[in-house]
Order: sequence, then structure tokens, then C-alpha cells
Amino acid sequence: MKRSILIHPDPRLKKVCDPVADVTGELSMLAKDMLETMYDAPGIGLAAPQVGVLSRLIVLDCIKEDGAAPRPLVMFNPEIVAASEQTSVYDEGCLSIPEQYAEITRPAEVEVAWIDEHGKARQEGFDGLWATCVQHEIDHLNGKLFIDYLKPLKRQMITRKMQKLKRELARA
Repeated sequence: MKRSILIHPDPRLKKVCDPVADVTGELSMLAKDMLETMYDAPGIGLAAPQVGVLSRLIVLDCIKEDGAAPRPLVMFNPEIVAASEQTSVYDEGCLSIPEQYAEITRPAEVEVAWIDEHGKARQEGFDGLWATCVQHEIDHLNGKLFIDYLKPLKRQMITRKMQKLKRELARA
């Protein structure tokens, strides 16, 4: 089931999410819904707070090549356990901040530990777009948006655009 994606500014997007104690059927269903919502948007990552659920859950799939098999990942309680000193810059966007992009610098490679949808502990290294995406989504779980990395003036400008968009959507 597709879910509604919250648009910034929404206070839920600034909250630190609670750890998931147990991968329940309800949370597995939420993960499926989030993947469907993310693919439909279309996006490459989605965090539970973006659909109004304050739990430490993200989904991502950074396979973008036509004809390539998708690789959906579901991560409960994802945690960066190591990050490279080398950085990369990526023009990031966010489903909660539609049509706004900014160059963000992050570690080029990260090692992430998480619990998968079957309750199994997993750990994997990510680089390139995958590394950027997983860091962006984990930020959401900590109440941080990509625009929080920007200078105050640019951040305020984007926030005003989002407030205007929300007013227009409310009238529609």
C-alpha cells in the first residue's frame, strides 16, 4: 500500500526515531509499503519518519540502470560502524523536499550494520551512490535533513519554497 510522504517542514521529520526492538509482521508490512512508496515516487531511499512512523527503519535501492535487476534493501536499526576519510560530493535531493537539490559532502565509503526484514544481523560496505543514500536515510532517523548541511540562507530559502508548496497542495 502506497503511503503519503511528509513534506518539510513537518515536526516529525526533525525527531530522533526509536530503535526497533523486534521485527514484527506490522513492521515488515511497513517496510513493504515503504518500498512501494519509494519506487512509485520515484526515489532511491525512504526513511520511516518520512511516512510519519518514528521507528529506525529505512529502505533503499540505488540500482538505476535500465534492465538491471532491482536490489531493494530493508534496514532496521541501521548504524554506520566505519566511514572513510575520503569524501565524495553528490547533488542530493529528498522525497520530503521535492524538486530541491544541493551538493552535499559525505564520506565516500561506509560500513553499515543493521537487522534485515528476517531479523538477521547484517553488515556490508557501501560506496558511490549507495554510500550517499544510506547516509542520507540514516540522517532522517536522527532528525536531520540534507538541507541541514547547507548555509542558513540557502536552507531558509528552500524551507520557504516548501511552505509555499504545502499551502498550494492544501488548496488543491
